[in-house]
Amino acid sequence: MKWVKELIAFIKAVANDPRIPDRDKAVVLALTALIISPVDIIPDWIPILGVVDDLILVAIVLDYFFNRLDQAILLSHYPWGMKSYSRIRRVARFIALLTPQFVRSFLWKYEPPKY
Repeated sequence: MKWVKELIAFIKAVANDPRIPDRDKAVVLALTALIISPVDIIPDWIPILGVVDDLILVAIVLDYFFNRLDQAILLSHYPWGMKSYSRIRRVARFIALLTPQFVRSFLWKYEPPKY
């Protein structure tokens, strides 16, 4: 139960971060709602494809958090420590390979600072 409370606090903190464009926040919220929602783009009763649509939505969200968003922003809110962050980031980068580049370019407006 503690983990769920921390996750909710993490999501709220990221959602309220002024460094993230409002449009990106709205897209992440909409995608998260689609993932959680019992209504799917492709119904789950269709073998394989029913699960693939949810996996692709998860991949898009993970791609944003771990590949697009500046990691300093994410880490400033991340409550579970670097060890778990590194593990999740590795898995997220692998899963995010399911996200086509044209989808990334279309959805996300955040541009990391160029140092």
